[in-house]
Amino acid sequence: MYSKEEAKKIRLQFWEQFGKRCEIHPLLRERRKKWMLHRTKIPGVALRFEADRTDAKVILELSQRNEDKRLKAFEIMQNYKVILEDGFADALIWEFFHEREDSGQEVARIYNVLPGVNIFRQNQWLDIFNFFIENMVRLEENFLQIRDILKEELDNYQ
Repeated sequence: MYSKEEAKKIRLQFWEQFGKRCEIHPLLRERRKKWMLHRTKIPGVALRFEADRTDAKVILELSQRNEDKRLKAFEIMQNYKVILEDGFADALIWEFFHEREDSGQEVARIYNVLPGVNIFRQNQWLDIFNFFIENMVRLEENFLQIRDILKEELDNYQ
């Protein structure tokens, strides 16, 4: 078991090493901005990485505070499920309700998971990094195909 300070240090090292891996990965070398993340051009829609003691996730998160608008965004995404899941070996996990541990905020999530990995095991970092890169590239590309439609429909939603 790690102290709070030790765990924080390991997490920091993990994300620093991930950044270095992104700099040299062939899929990312030519990109000016490595990841879209919060720059989706749609308020309340973000892409996220998450890793903990049990798994790693690549997430498309809907965090609109208005529950009706979040439900509408989730429904729109479901209409384009075939596009969002294109290229993934297994179906993405669709979770309408998730409470974020860090903030308690209610969000909806669409994600892919790599089970059985632990951020505190350095010998698993490369597997997590490769999972993150391959799956986030795919999720970003698929999201970009429907982004304008989602933005327009949410802008028109009252």
